[in-house]
Amino acid sequence: MDIFDEKDVKPMLIGADAEAFDDPDFLYELKLDGERAIVYLDPKHGTELRNKRNKRMLPIFPELSELHRQAKGRCILDGEYIVLKDGKPNFSEVQRRSLMSNPFKIRLAADKLPASFVAFDILYLDGAQLTGLPLTERKDILRGTVSESGRMAVSRVVERGGVELYKLTEQAGLEGIVAKRRDSRYYLDKRTKDWIKCKNLLDDDFVVCGYIRKSDHMTSIVLGQYDGPALVYKGHVTLGVSGEDFRRIEAHNTVAAPAMEVPAGHGNEQAEWITPDLVCTVKFMERTANGGMRQPVFKGLRDDKAAHECKVAR
Repeated sequence: MDIFDEKDVKPMLIGADAEAFDDPDFLYELKLDGERAIVYLDPKHGTELRNKRNKRMLPIFPELSELHRQAKGRCILDGEYIVLKDGKPNFSEVQRRSLMSNPFKIRLAADKLPASFVAFDILYLDGAQLTGLPLTERKDILRGTVSESGRMAVSRVVERGGVELYKLTEQAGLEGIVAKRRDSRYYLDKRTKDWIKCKNLLDDDFVVCGYIRKSDHMTSIVLGQYDGPALVYKGHVTLGVSGEDFRRIEAHNTVAAPAMEVPAGHGNEQAEWITPDLVCTVKFMERTANGGMRQPVFKGLRDDKAAHECKVAR
């Protein structure tokens, strides 16, 4: 059985952050504010969309069920599904959709703000695994295999001028760029420094360990990350109580004590602790000397990543 039939591809992950740079050995493309996905397209038999945890996503994004009509062969694509709002990719809308389960509400959301899939790599075509080919060859094959539509796009590549592209993303309020080594191979389920993100804001993923009610309108989410096998305290981020994310956190299973050692102060004595298996993304300006975050902003819950995958940055 080949990787198309198995349908258990784990994507290659970005392995480094850096300031924007120019290097003839790299290609540059936009960093989209969506959710990573692998899509299996069979022109005769349909579309299968999986997130990073291999969860089937077509029930939540039914508007992407016809992507196979844009493929000229049986293929596996790596990319992101995005939702545009006011002309820009909106991560909050993607996350809101990802957490839906009611088919009627899903259909309403799909009609109002439909998702699109943006492909940036091809891993398989008509029985041949392409992961051992250099990136430039995979990009050429991708462009020859997929035709674009309202629900399908191919990520645009800039051959040079990474710094200039990054400046344009700053001006447009976009997330940033990704630099990819031109000759890079694709290593399934591996993190590689051949792919480098250059972002206007940093972000990281954390385990939601509890919350502290600050007022009728605001709460402070207690964050953790894994350092080896141990969950360690990583501070707080503020979140409003009126949104779906907090309602989901508040409804989660409570526990009598935190799953990690927590310092005194910061309101931790008043925290409501929960089972540490929800994951959230936090944006911030920079890391502090003690490993904290400057100006953290809660970005959203995500269900495509397991708690144990949230690791302390090195």
